[in-house]
Amino acid sequence: MWFKNLLIYRFTKPFTQTPEELDQILTEKAFKPCGSQEMSSRGWVSPIGTEGSQLVHAANGYIMVCLQRQDKVLPAAVVNEAMDEKIADIKAREDRKPGKKERTDLKEEIIFQLLPRAFTRTGRLYAYIDPKAGLLVVNSGSHNRAEELLNTLRDSLGTLPVIPLKAKNVAQHTMTRWLNDGEAPANFAIGGECELRDGADETAVIRCKNQDLGSDDIRNHLQAGMFVNKLALSWAGGIDFMVDPELTVKRLSFGDLINDKLGEVDAGSAAEQFDVDFTIMTGEFASFIPALLEAFGGEERPDTD
Repeated sequence: MWFKNLLIYRFTKPFTQTPEELDQILTEKAFKPCGSQEMSSRGWVSPIGTEGSQLVHAANGYIMVCLQRQDKVLPAAVVNEAMDEKIADIKAREDRKPGKKERTDLKEEIIFQLLPRAFTRTGRLYAYIDPKAGLLVVNSGSHNRAEELLNTLRDSLGTLPVIPLKAKNVAQHTMTRWLNDGEAPANFAIGGECELRDGADETAVIRCKNQDLGSDDIRNHLQAGMFVNKLALSWAGGIDFMVDPELTVKRLSFGDLINDKLGEVDAGSAAEQFDVDFTIMTGEFASFIPALLEAFGGEERPDTD
């Protein structure tokens, strides 16, 4: 359950549903496995897993939800092989080559026949709502996957007034200045990885890993017109991560300070351990997210008038 990526959204209107109300709402779109002729299915499941019966998990004012998606796995090679056999059979029996429309119909027929026997692939995507701070945080580094969760939540609620969290300062300019100056903002330290892009040709990319980012080589690239597009940072609260121009946080890892907190609690069951993890993680993010925003000049708030 520990988040590895963060896509953070700002509510433009207060989130007012209680956990109990939200649980009831999500029940209408609870997950159901793919039907025999469905390519995919998605819906809400208990964040705790099989030990949980509710579709939300609440602790210390935070609300966790989990979207489950199931996809039928039907490799193109399998469909194409069946198509070749059908076409060969038509040629042998009727001495003709199927036209475009007939080939399309044949493909649809083959997929219809194969779908009930196709394997399924299941995945989960977690997110939590912080009503007090007005934030929705998705455990994903992919905007497309996050949008799938947002759209499903919007369908369930009827509305979901959120926008991506945005800093006042341009992230590339800010990160480039940090490397040029050789100094990170307060409570942060620069890591050993970055991605540089050319200001004149953004297809020109240099990726540095396990490097001294304060070296003359890096500064020479920056002085030649390149800018920092992604940067590894460490937060004093005990979180290492990569950040990109849209403030997407990726490859989160938690240090000893946070792991020590986990070790102080003796959970008696998987459900209790989930509750402990969720409480500690959201508590850390409650400090980390404002600190990250402050490092980039603070948050650019939406006009809600």
